[in-house]
Amino acid sequence: MAEREKLSSRLGFILLSAGCAIGLGNVWRFPYITGKYGGAAFVLLYLLFLLLIGLPVMTMEFSIGRASRKNIVGAYYALEPKGTKWHIAGPFAYVGNYLLLMFYTTITGWLLYYFVKCLSGAFSGETESVVSGVFSSLMARPGLQIVFMAIALLLTATTVIGGLQKGVEKITKTMMMILFLMMIVLAIHACLLDGASNGLSFYLKPDFSKLVDSGIFNAIYAAMGQAFFTLSLGIGAMAIFGSYFSSERSLSGETVKIMVLDTSVALLSGLIIFPACFSYGVEAGSGPALLFLSLPEVFAQMAGGRFWGALFFLAMAFAALSTLIAVFENIVSFWIDVKGMKRDKAVALNFVLLFVLSIPCILGFNVLSSFQPLGPGSGVLDLEDFIVSNIILPLGSLVMVFFCTSKKGWGWNGFIAEADKGEGMKFPSWLRFYCKWILPLIIIFVCVSGIIEKFI
Repeated sequence: MAEREKLSSRLGFILLSAGCAIGLGNVWRFPYITGKYGGAAFVLLYLLFLLLIGLPVMTMEFSIGRASRKNIVGAYYALEPKGTKWHIAGPFAYVGNYLLLMFYTTITGWLLYYFVKCLSGAFSGETESVVSGVFSSLMARPGLQIVFMAIALLLTATTVIGGLQKGVEKITKTMMMILFLMMIVLAIHACLLDGASNGLSFYLKPDFSKLVDSGIFNAIYAAMGQAFFTLSLGIGAMAIFGSYFSSERSLSGETVKIMVLDTSVALLSGLIIFPACFSYGVEAGSGPALLFLSLPEVFAQMAGGRFWGALFFLAMAFAALSTLIAVFENIVSFWIDVKGMKRDKAVALNFVLLFVLSIPCILGFNVLSSFQPLGPGSGVLDLEDFIVSNIILPLGSLVMVFFCTSKKGWGWNGFIAEADKGEGMKFPSWLRFYCKWILPLIIIFVCVSGIIEKFI
């Protein structure tokens, strides 16, 4: 059997993992809820839960991957005590990777389309109705969406087929460094616009009254949810990079660095969005409406909007593509490690599979628009997102926590021994009680609250 691939550098591990964590949630949800729940007051709450939830769960997932040197399916088999059934969770998490990409490919395609539209000057000087009509027109054209979805998937597959070091690591490292540079440039430009100070005040000025007015419980739930879902934990996407990482560095310190990068992108997004929206009197909403309706309106009015709009959507496409590449690599690793398939064949097979599996999401906006599984206005994308975000991610993370803390699983000693290998920050051993008894309750709370919010 050929020797398993490894990452070439520590920087590669950090940027690859950060690329997986950094996604659309950093852009179309974080700035909005930050403004809604009191600006900097909410950020402090979010950072607290990022440490309480993100740090232990991500360190555990990395540890499971590195200790086993396998993907999430093989990891449970390798580490579980003889006679136990922890491996049942592996395929469950693995399916989550497919479900995530089934709608993420479509959204990435939208971003590439909007990059092309901005670059062509299609929005420059246009009215609100014309700008909003572009998105409506795109939704009504499944063929056009399929083309751009295929381009996103082809870019992903081309990267992954190049191998771990020369493809996934090299390309993602480059994209991440360019992404940070583009977002810094965009943030500086946005903050220098006339009227930007009002947007900055709305976004960053601590307003504890908003926490109270919107309900402390709601703010806490929003902070917990954002901290949990922003890192893409529970489906093995982090475990696979842990399996490629050397034992020269401890995992807790690397986890902190990754969370800092992820949070930096989220904060930079707000520094771009709110000053720009306030400067041009455009409502900064949440979700697709923000990216594909509100911000194009801003770029339509902005001097040099053709350039700034193209730069913004290119940055967003890079953020989305980094997640696609990371998750696609996790999928391919299963076929290589478990099925013994060559990388090029595994990539080709999953390119075809994901192309077909991504089509229902696209058809949900037109041909299948009558299918509204989560109530009026919902579609296939909403259903797929709900299953991944509200069921598979939290349950997958919950199993990992139990696996790393239970005597009937890998156990605390096994987890700590792996997490603390190498130089760097050690995992606080005094958090054992918290990780075993309190952290699972928090994850269950986030999961149940999300389901209740959706259906009640």
